Amino acid sequence: MSSPRTQANPQSSLPFGEAKPGFRTKTAATRLTPEELAEIEAAAESAGQALSEWLRGTALCAARQRPADLADPAELVLAEIWAVRYTLLNLFHAAAEAAAEGRQLLPDSVLKIRDQADARKLQQARKLLDDFFARGRKERARMP
Repeated sequence: MSSPRTQANPQSSLPFGEAKPGFRTKTAATRLTPEELAEIEAAAESAGQALSEWLRGTALCAARQRPADLADPAELVLAEIWAVRYTLLNLFHAAAEAAAEGRQLLPDSVLKIRDQADARKLQQARKLLDDFFARGRKERARMP
């Protein structure tokens, strides 16, 4: 990593080292092989952006992504909806089986179904979202 640098703006009335809010005054440098440089230059060109603009956007996008182990709000909502659906279907099924056998549904059975739903809900929500986005990518790939 490099240390941040501040450059003076000759047109500025601010003291040296101070910048107007919103202006980019810091730099981050890295070393690349000629092949790596060619690769990112090609990516920036294909995106129709200057190299610095493309690098900044790519770096900020990566920095702002949530960690893989944290769920975003959409995943949490979908997980809860999946858990309610799973719980209801399994409770109806368990109650029907119990009634067919002439017995009542035990509270422990209800708690077991709830615990199973809680244990699986986030994993299932992520799977649903992954499947959804994979279908979208396949459909876009087929478009002319």
